[in-house]
Amino acid sequence: MDPEKMNLTEEDIKNRYISPAIFETAGWKKKDSLMEYYYTDGQINVVDDVAKRSNGKKVDYLLLYKPNYPIAVIEAKDRKKHPQPSAGLQQGMGYARDLQVPFAYSSNGDAFVEHDMLTGKERTLTLDEFPTKEELWKRYIKEKKLSDKEIKAINEPYYSSRDTYSPRYYQQNAINRVVEKIANGERRALLVMATGTGKTYTAFQIVYRLLKAGIKHRVLYLADRNILVDQARLNDFNPLSDKITKVQDGHMDSAYPIQFALYQQLAGKDEDVGHEPFRQLKPDFFDLVVIDEAHRGSAKADSQWRKILNYFDGPNVTHLGMTATPKNDKEASNIQYFGDPVYTYSLKQGIEDGFLAPYKVIRVNFNVDINGFRPFKGERDKHGREFDKKLYTTRDFDKSLVIDERAEMVAKYVSKYMKDNDRRWDKTIVFCEDIEHAERMRQAFVNENTDLVAQDSRYVMRITGDDNTGKAQLDNFEDVTSKVPTIVTTSKLLTTGVNVKTCKTIVLDSNINSMTEFKQIIGRGTRLDTDHGKSYFTIIDFRGVSRLFADPAFDGEPIEIIDGNKGTKSGRSHRPGVSEPPKQKYEVSHNVKVSNAETQFLDKHGNLITTSLVDYTKKNILGEYATLDNFLKAWNKADKKQVLLDEMEKHGILYKEILKQKGIKDMDPFDLMVHLAYNQKPLTKSERIKNVKKSGVLDKYQGAAREILDTLLEKYKDDGITDLESNKVLSLPEFEKYGGAVKIILSFGGKKNYENTIKEIKEKIYS
Repeated sequence: MDPEKMNLTEEDIKNRYISPAIFETAGWKKKDSLMEYYYTDGQINVVDDVAKRSNGKKVDYLLLYKPNYPIAVIEAKDRKKHPQPSAGLQQGMGYARDLQVPFAYSSNGDAFVEHDMLTGKERTLTLDEFPTKEELWKRYIKEKKLSDKEIKAINEPYYSSRDTYSPRYYQQNAINRVVEKIANGERRALLVMATGTGKTYTAFQIVYRLLKAGIKHRVLYLADRNILVDQARLNDFNPLSDKITKVQDGHMDSAYPIQFALYQQLAGKDEDVGHEPFRQLKPDFFDLVVIDEAHRGSAKADSQWRKILNYFDGPNVTHLGMTATPKNDKEASNIQYFGDPVYTYSLKQGIEDGFLAPYKVIRVNFNVDINGFRPFKGERDKHGREFDKKLYTTRDFDKSLVIDERAEMVAKYVSKYMKDNDRRWDKTIVFCEDIEHAERMRQAFVNENTDLVAQDSRYVMRITGDDNTGKAQLDNFEDVTSKVPTIVTTSKLLTTGVNVKTCKTIVLDSNINSMTEFKQIIGRGTRLDTDHGKSYFTIIDFRGVSRLFADPAFDGEPIEIIDGNKGTKSGRSHRPGVSEPPKQKYEVSHNVKVSNAETQFLDKHGNLITTSLVDYTKKNILGEYATLDNFLKAWNKADKKQVLLDEMEKHGILYKEILKQKGIKDMDPFDLMVHLAYNQKPLTKSERIKNVKKSGVLDKYQGAAREILDTLLEKYKDDGITDLESNKVLSLPEFEKYGGAVKIILSFGGKKNYENTIKEIKEKIYS
């Protein structure tokens, strides 16, 4: 064994041993690999409105059979800390599971250890025995028993151009798994991807590859809203625009191989039974039917929309369902129809990977919500109607009982929150019980924001299915460059199919019992848009709806429920733009006030927690350094304190934000942390400088050298330890009179002597 190897860094091990074994001995091409490849962006953690992004997941080597088909991951380790070549194998296997790669390797420069993800077998290889690209591909074909059609599909690349982006890892997984399944002759496939993760883009790449490979030839894309059809057709599917038509007025044009259509248009009216519009084409005309938002009408066996699928269902036809929220209860089941999902990418995973926005929840209870409203015997409402003798609760509010003051208090609370947090121009969706409630809420928000409504009457808008004026503003609401509408009240229309990337606040004032609907509503806020200042969103809950976050069904794998007695029962289906029959509602005045409000944050483990920035940071300090002694050892061991501080931030130790929040300027992060976590008395930076001077460490320096050190200590007081640790500080104007960085360092006897001087001063600062 090469004794020098013990002193090499991981980077040295890669450059001297691992890379030559892969690219020289085994003959892999550099173009068939990605090195230091981050496949996630890193979770955004939010506490007290402070958002910090963690490190993303990174593989040392990702080897590709094709640009669209990764085949192996390699995790490298240094020899000194990891004497066993298998030390990184479990880590590599985790990456392989994420990336759905069949082969995982670990190496410390002595050998490779391979784990075959398909067979579960492991073996050790010398550096000269690393497999070639063709060897791995042949093994993969054999172990997966790939058909010729599957191989043909795998070899078909993605669509790419200067105007498109490469698929993210989970999109690549979804595309590859669906394409393989369809190429293998499967006639049903279900793809589950959280809102905001690019389902339509993924569908486009699936369709593109199947068409190019000659596996499919004609495609019907079904949705139940015009906005879904138009967004898909004009945006993600635009590269195929010359082959696409949209079904208008029920007319299907057989000249186009790709047709976009609304279920409603193809199903026709009740009087069209037997000659519905979809019957214009033969049942085998399409060989691929894509069903967008498959959790809605198509999930029900007896729905009008299902008959379209039953018609276009020949032996060579594949139905691909896409949804963020598969429905599985006794009324409707996507899984019974499509089978288990081919691939699932959940909201939780999207947040953990940093591709979706995390959220905080503010739960607000009014006195009337807690106590309910019980009318006196014979009491009548505003219109003289005698109340039913019962206790009215939040389930009844705005359904059978209207309390105007309650809507006013919702608007007042939300508007105050937006004003107090400088968020008045943050796009906000207010979900209401029905259209009538949405109109009352619109008026309440107008009256709370008259100054901005006077500037632009569209500041508050109601967008519901019955109102064309409101619906005409939907494009502006989605437009990230348009400030108005800012606050939008709605009932059902905006639950799905609306892409408001900059929506930062979701207000829940509707009784939502359907898990499917709840997930869809939360999905309105999950899109990230850091370019426009959105790294998380806030849910303000006035109905206790956020209790559904605690339901195991909220973000787990879809579970099929057979008897219908378990899980959350789905609400009634709702056809967009059609309001429910009006019900008689009692109206009453009542004194409404806030009883309590609680703020919760999503922690790095995906749990909603009630905590402050200080408590969160304290918990994370103690999580990393259980005792003061452990903390001091780590601090004293660090040559560069700022490097350690940067690493602490990545672990949720948000010292900068606390200092900023508290307005503290003359305190070292060291003192803040030992005070928070270990109850030590903190010193100010001024006091620490005074202690340095008292220690006598500066007395051996005279003249310019002493002045330079005094100036450096002042820089430490103003800007922190970073300036002391970087020679760049010597290039600042304060030091020009001493001749600049090079001359200053030479005046201390050279770089080593200067650095020793700074090291000695730092030791005195923290002694």
